[in-house]
Amino acid sequence: MRALIGRGARRLQRARVFFGHGTDNAWDESAALVLHALGLPHFEDTVYDRRVGAREARRAEELITRRIRERIPAVYLTGQTWFAGLSFRVDPRVLIPRSPIAELIERRFAPWIDPRRVRRILDVGTGSGCIAIASAKAFPRAHVDAVDISADALEVAAINVRRHRLGRRVRLVRGDHFSALGAERYDIIVSNPPYVGRRELASLPPEYRHEPPLALAAGRAGLDSVRIILGESADHLLPEGLLVVEVGNTERAVRRAFKQLPFLWLEFERGGGGVFLLSAEQLRARGR
Repeated sequence: MRALIGRGARRLQRARVFFGHGTDNAWDESAALVLHALGLPHFEDTVYDRRVGAREARRAEELITRRIRERIPAVYLTGQTWFAGLSFRVDPRVLIPRSPIAELIERRFAPWIDPRRVRRILDVGTGSGCIAIASAKAFPRAHVDAVDISADALEVAAINVRRHRLGRRVRLVRGDHFSALGAERYDIIVSNPPYVGRRELASLPPEYRHEPPLALAAGRAGLDSVRIILGESADHLLPEGLLVVEVGNTERAVRRAFKQLPFLWLEFERGGGGVFLLSAEQLRARGR
């Protein structure tokens, strides 16, 4: 098994595929593809010492060949990924979960909010539902609204809500940002919205072309969605509420465009960045 994974890793390296949709190196990517092709679990060390027959090896090598030729992210080939320690179904209808916001959820957004008082959470642009579902798991007494404009994305999110048996606490809502929420208010609004500008989108590796453009593209400068979130979230936050938004590489553009806002830019132990935090009070002060 180790030799098979090693051969696959060398092929991936030679092909210069892009890593970043669930793994960040050739060995892990090869292991994910090989184990999926063979129908084996990912978290049992004993599988790496397993003997592999010629037919099994051929099946694994064919999957790696597809990964190289078509530049399809491995997660779309396996149909499964992990976020905040939870398993999720994914396919090309949704963005592949990879947000550093997972760390915040695991810490229950402490120390910026008292987790004991959180009862309502909103996930704007939910996609696969990973942020909404992980938040519901982290806050067992909270109800979570998960909004997305894409009906296709909400179909995938519904699969994941059922998988995690959260149908009573996670509500899927089709709408554009806050448009379908009426006067609802929340303790936490969290979002990983589209934030890729036109020029950056054109320069992305080919793997990104398999992801839904609606989940990536956000106008010329990548600010179309974050402008709406910053403009309307104050109306949907409770008095001591919190807004958390990932803007990735658009961080510099956000800083320039909203100089009046006192963003707190967060750091993460496992890497990643471009995530800001604002309180309801700070957002409302902007409007005064």
